[in-house]
Amino acid sequence: MPATKRVLLALTGASGMPYAWALAKALAAAPGVETHLIASEAAAKVLELESDLTLDDFARLAARVYSQNQLDAAPASGSWRCAGMIVCPCSMASLAAIASGLGHNLIHRAADVTLKERRPLILTPRETPFNRIHMENMLRAHDAGATILAACPGFYHKPGSIAELADFIAARALDLLGLPQTLRPGWKEEEGAGE
Repeated sequence: MPATKRVLLALTGASGMPYAWALAKALAAAPGVETHLIASEAAAKVLELESDLTLDDFARLAARVYSQNQLDAAPASGSWRCAGMIVCPCSMASLAAIASGLGHNLIHRAADVTLKERRPLILTPRETPFNRIHMENMLRAHDAGATILAACPGFYHKPGSIAELADFIAARALDLLGLPQTLRPGWKEEEGAGE
């Protein structure tokens, strides 16, 4: 693994772009982390509906940006080493493709490669409520090695803004990848060790 840890961040066409933005900023701030970004065409549309951000804003935080149609891009190969991949937000269509091992676009192919190489894959669905198909796809992805990090922030840290709710999920994603983050301490870590 290179000294700099590459992390692949994929945005799909689900609601929840504030989570993706918090995550992109946290990855950019993490020392020794190099973010590689893939955004689906649907993600660009949802981003426009949900915020004043553009894909260019995300691209400024990334070392490299790929099109969903670049099936020959580096992340499509297992020999391209990375510390893990996060799909945030993860649409139910992308979840279904990943759970089924379909490689229709670079996001799905890179997720499949991440699983086959036994690297961390974090899927952040935001849909609610879940139907049986959604839950079965989450279970299939989990059984294949993915971590399902549903966009369900906690409230025990007494968030005062939407940004703090989004930071909660971003912090959990970085924790799951073993990356440093300063967004949120772990439970009772502020009280000191050993308590």
